[in-house]
Amino acid sequence: MLEATPEETDQIVSYMASQAPDLTVEFLQKVYSENVLDHRHDVWDVHTNVDRWWVITNPTNLYSQAQFPNMDLALTFHVGLCLRIPRSEKPKLGDLPVEPFMQCFRYLSEASDALSHAQEVADYQAIGVRCRESLLAFIDAAQKVVPWTAADPPKRADFKAWVDHVCGTVLSGPSQKDRRQLFKTLLDSAWGFSNWLTHTKSSKWHDAEAATSTTEHAVSLCISAVIQHIRGVPEACPACGSHRLSPQRAVDPQSPEIEWERPACMKCDWVGTPVRINRVPGMLSATDSPPPEGECIVPTVPLRQLDRPGQPK
Repeated sequence: MLEATPEETDQIVSYMASQAPDLTVEFLQKVYSENVLDHRHDVWDVHTNVDRWWVITNPTNLYSQAQFPNMDLALTFHVGLCLRIPRSEKPKLGDLPVEPFMQCFRYLSEASDALSHAQEVADYQAIGVRCRESLLAFIDAAQKVVPWTAADPPKRADFKAWVDHVCGTVLSGPSQKDRRQLFKTLLDSAWGFSNWLTHTKSSKWHDAEAATSTTEHAVSLCISAVIQHIRGVPEACPACGSHRLSPQRAVDPQSPEIEWERPACMKCDWVGTPVRINRVPGMLSATDSPPPEGECIVPTVPLRQLDRPGQPK
């Protein structure tokens, strides 16, 4: 049995209540945890008054232990299901807490959509343009949240100079040297390759795929670092030293149009100082988003039917 916080336990109980309102949870425990492609999946063994279920997180789904008597089989099925979720089921841009960098992801989304239909050199060049625009959008937004403080700032379109400044500010200090070098190298490489793809006549489909993947990887990592910097997220919990920090969002009842976010430790009760979130025009917040439609995925292969709570046997 693995250690679990009361918040984690409450989340699983609430999830079971939402999926199986006719069942009563009598016992549950976290039995396993594994990181797969930078996503951590926790496996819970849940006993109800009728039957037993595996509940696996990130995203959360449940599996009947009558169909999946082996935990490893359930986890393997769950991870495979996550890897094959179609694009239409991925989080919408409005669900990503990365203001004010939404334009970067819009360009990346366009590049990814174009990649699935690209067949000719002109198509690959257009993807290179989208990747280049995403990188420029990152620098443009970063200039606003990590402004130049010294005299004689570089030109707004001087990509490499702004990359040096942003990485040097967000990842400052000797302890961040290797991390800072990695992020700068990723951005510079994505920039150089995207520019090459935009102009070359000898590109292949795999070049367009490489540009899209490299740009998305570089931009995502660097946006995460900038967001943590401007929102005051520490590397570890100041109270207990845990690295299990997550964002909490809320609104002030007196000013419901203003949204705030603070870091919170998942292991103890520490919370950071709330920071005001500057909403991007036309973007919904988590509190504005409509509830998801439909039920959890019910595959027909390799199983003929995936058991759900309350379903006739």
